[in-house]
Amino acid sequence: MNHQPLIAIDAMGGDEGISVMVAGVALAHSRNSNLRFLLVGDETQIKTALAKRDGLIENCEILHTDKVVSGEDRPSQALRKSRGSSMGLAINAVKSGQANAAVSAGNTGALMAMSKLALRTMKGIDRPALAALLPTMIDSDVVMLDLGANTECDARNLVQFAIMGAAYARAIYGFENPSVKLLNIGTEDLKGKDAVRDAANYLNDAKALPMDFKGFTEADKINSGDVDVVVCDGYSGNIALKAVEGAARFVTDLLKRAFTSSIRSKFGFLVSRPATELLRHHLDPNNHNGAVFLGLNGVVVKSHGSANDIGVANAIKVAARLAEDNINSRIANDIDSINAMFSNVSKQDSEPST
Repeated sequence: MNHQPLIAIDAMGGDEGISVMVAGVALAHSRNSNLRFLLVGDETQIKTALAKRDGLIENCEILHTDKVVSGEDRPSQALRKSRGSSMGLAINAVKSGQANAAVSAGNTGALMAMSKLALRTMKGIDRPALAALLPTMIDSDVVMLDLGANTECDARNLVQFAIMGAAYARAIYGFENPSVKLLNIGTEDLKGKDAVRDAANYLNDAKALPMDFKGFTEADKINSGDVDVVVCDGYSGNIALKAVEGAARFVTDLLKRAFTSSIRSKFGFLVSRPATELLRHHLDPNNHNGAVFLGLNGVVVKSHGSANDIGVANAIKVAARLAEDNINSRIANDIDSINAMFSNVSKQDSEPST
């Protein structure tokens, strides 16, 4: 792997566009001076933004385009104009090998459709999955997938998601055998849909995989910190994610209201401010930014559309780490072993009984 990874940035994506994306690039480079960047978007605006950042332009290339995929574009519309858009060109830079990874804060559906079309799904993977980091009660975040790419999943899909999620946790945190659980409506063996129970059986039998499968978890335990990877179908995952994000906003808004309700409560806020600031920092989505489309022949990271410079820098950090760690090689090795298990089971099922 190149010691100076090059990250392609869709500079036109996101709510604030070039100003925030370049600010995030600047912060990412201040944290890791080995990074280089390909900024895709309007050249004049990008150069204006770079001029305000001392020494950054020397580590950046610019690929000009004034075409943007909007937040309102459907995936089918985005695909039609993907070739010349800032999002499409950033993804194609990964496909051609010019860039080691791509980061975009643009339309999630469009990014997924364009990435899948350009990069294709890895050999042995049936469907790519969207994985993200969620805050927990401990220092490390929990990896959760799928978060909306696949609404219907069978046991094979869930097992592949588990493998990809475990590889992600190993790359990001350096865990040798990350703990993995399947999201379910209960922790008992008989609970849940057939696909979830069948996936658990496969994972229990796959002792050689570099993960520690621990069965089922319920939605209220996602942020407890007792598991490294939570696996589910995209329908359940997206609902759970929105519920977690809503609960975080509810808690922070409730605290804000409580601390401003009276003079006495305002005094209480001053006393407890260090603790509330720690809570606010921990729940801030910018500090956990960077969702990844796992299972593609290339690294593409999705930043929140409303991310600030800290959020963009964290998304870039995730992209660089996955590219440097060569996560796809990790996934490919583990997928080969589990698919051999699936193949053996299929052969046994098809053999006539005597």
